[in-house]
Amino acid sequence: MRFQQTIQKSVTCSGVGLHSGRMVSLTLRPASLDTGILFIRTDVSGRPAIPVSIKNLCPSLLSTTIGIDGVTVQTTEHLLAAAAGLGIDNLCVEIDAPELPVFDGSAQAFVRLMLEAGVVAQDQRRSYLKIVRPIEVTDGDKRIVIRPAFTSSITYTIEYAHPLIGRQTYDYAGAREAFVEEIAPARTFGFLHEVEALWGAGLGLGGSLQNTLVLSDGGLLNEDGLRFADEFVRHKILDLIGDLVLLGMPVIGTIEAMRSGHALHARLVSRILESPDHWVLVPGVLVPAYAPAQAGRLRELPASLVASPQRN
Repeated sequence: MRFQQTIQKSVTCSGVGLHSGRMVSLTLRPASLDTGILFIRTDVSGRPAIPVSIKNLCPSLLSTTIGIDGVTVQTTEHLLAAAAGLGIDNLCVEIDAPELPVFDGSAQAFVRLMLEAGVVAQDQRRSYLKIVRPIEVTDGDKRIVIRPAFTSSITYTIEYAHPLIGRQTYDYAGAREAFVEEIAPARTFGFLHEVEALWGAGLGLGGSLQNTLVLSDGGLLNEDGLRFADEFVRHKILDLIGDLVLLGMPVIGTIEAMRSGHALHARLVSRILESPDHWVLVPGVLVPAYAPAQAGRLRELPASLVASPQRN
């Protein structure tokens, strides 16, 4: 158990959106207890606020996009992973464009920004969802399952018919230090033919060899090479950590993912929320209605957490 956390001071940065190619200014601000992660579009009239929730997930290609009433924020997963990896629960993110900056294609810049702002504890403990029975989602040969455990961990396996990737498996133990050193620096990647297809679809307009690992048929186009021999699977773990923030609170359980991706990550979050008999709430503040009669099991979720899958 730990206390909820936010940042100590506001910090601002700017960069280019991966898909839009637009410059965006981003400001992180401290947030009060139980706020969660909240995006605020400062370029839209009324400064609409968009809570990070599976309910607000929008259809999107190769990224995690959330929105309300037609106002969206795209490519949120790297910032969300940084917040989760550092244990930041409450955060206001102000942006003046519809997409977050990509920086170098990893979560490293967001981690540095949050550490610059300072991570501080608040005066209430964090609630958790503890898995007590396995939950699994599949899509053909893609699979992801979460099982009961005393701690949180991820084992991720990817497999590509490419000489630099092949089959890669990585075990992530869930510690903050491991995230900062082993996961946050891993960059997004794509194949040259996919990049060309994205450009044709009007996406990836901000993509470059400075923010994306690009694989040709036989090698890597980036002259600086890889940060890790298994950087590809590490980035998949980064994406999963970010997508799990859609759940609304940390989850206690061990996750095994095989050839998964954003869509299946979101389906896992939805399936968890749809399966209350497979988990118990470990409340930060013990509510008499939950114990001892219900043994901490949460039967009714807040409206902001109700699952509403919006993509396959």
